[in-house]
Amino acid sequence: MNNLLLPLLLLVVVAVPLVLGTRKQKKQQAAQQDLQKSIAPGDRVMTTSGLYGTVADASGDDTIDIEIAPGVVTTWLRIAVREKVNPVVETDETDDDVDSAEVEETTGGVASTTTEAPAQESIADDGEKSGAQIAPPLEHGKK
Repeated sequence: MNNLLLPLLLLVVVAVPLVLGTRKQKKQQAAQQDLQKSIAPGDRVMTTSGLYGTVADASGDDTIDIEIAPGVVTTWLRIAVREKVNPVVETDETDDDVDSAEVEETTGGVASTTTEAPAQESIADDGEKSGAQIAPPLEHGKK
């Protein structure tokens, strides 16, 4: 009896983690397949390489078109999509201007400043300045 107990115990110790590991892997694969089947135009996604974009066309069986910038559409394999992400919410700057005008009126024309307001304005200004800029063409041979 003792001769059979050690091999049986060793088998159980090796087999249980193996079975549990394969179950977890199957669940992850099923979730990934459900994600790939549910991709629709307009969804914001992240690829396995970390590129964010909006799905422009998902009519292909194996490929999808992702818009990575306004007017720039690239074709990707469906399996390259890692996850859906929440769309970026853009704030309306006209509301900020109206709010600051109301604050000045309520304080009698004296603008009260807090440490939080300038930080928000600097973030908004940085957002407007960032972006791709096109360099002027080089002029070869002109002196």
